[in-house]
Amino acid sequence: MAAQFPFILNVIAGPRPISPDIADAIARAVRSVVAAGAIDWLAPAKAFDLAFDGDPDSVRAVLRRAGDEYLADANILPAKNRRKKLLIADMDSTIIGCECIDELADLAGIRAKVAAITERAMRGEIAFTDALRERVALLKGLPVTELSRVYAERVRLNPGARAVTATMRAYGARTFLISGGFTYFTSRVADDAGFEENRGNRLLDDGSALTGKVAEPILGRETKLKALEDAVARHGLVFDDVLAVGDGANDLDMIKRAGLGVAYHAKPVVAAAAGCGISHADLTGLLYLQGYRQNEIAAA
Repeated sequence: MAAQFPFILNVIAGPRPISPDIADAIARAVRSVVAAGAIDWLAPAKAFDLAFDGDPDSVRAVLRRAGDEYLADANILPAKNRRKKLLIADMDSTIIGCECIDELADLAGIRAKVAAITERAMRGEIAFTDALRERVALLKGLPVTELSRVYAERVRLNPGARAVTATMRAYGARTFLISGGFTYFTSRVADDAGFEENRGNRLLDDGSALTGKVAEPILGRETKLKALEDAVARHGLVFDDVLAVGDGANDLDMIKRAGLGVAYHAKPVVAAAAGCGISHADLTGLLYLQGYRQNEIAAA
């Protein structure tokens, strides 16, 4: 199939199921500009592939409005080497549904101030390392007990997180959680979600309260890329074996370096630069992008 059709159009449902009529309409649009095979359902009403041979840009052009019209995620990928051997994922707003530093700030009564800095950093308007130091300084004096409160009350895995790690590990992949957030949370989220490794930044405290400092050097955009490169070398892989996923500007370098880089419900700067994007589906979309079928996905 890959020899005949070197590209795959992968379509994943968002909040609404994909009907056979919608799938047929998308296939007709694709076939109007390139040669394409039959619709291959990975999961009924949830995800399908359409293999094709031709100019990917012409396919993108006819599908430009499909995502908004159908509330579905449509991505084009090479047909070869779809199933990746390493998953490297951001944590905040990717694997979990919040920004932990904003939740800590909420308990300190300064959420709006800290969240505004977070938003600017995630959009790439200010350097991540500078933004992190500025935000952590505002948390000085917050009791360390509030970290456990945030984890217990506010940190929740995004839908599909456990299914992704369990499925990829079942098929031999390695899983790595890396975050510009804090090790207190990365270690716990990694255990909960099923990641084998995790890295983050370390908040400093005096035994009872945060000092307003973070351990140096800070793990940011460049460090995430270096961690990906090190993991590839350590496991004897190549970059095309990697799936990297994130939502913010500090994820961009690792997303662009990976064979499959995915912007997940991402900021516009990230969505525009990533090779693939999931804007409507949950994290199980990462599996459908790799060609996994519904009966291969591990129960969450």
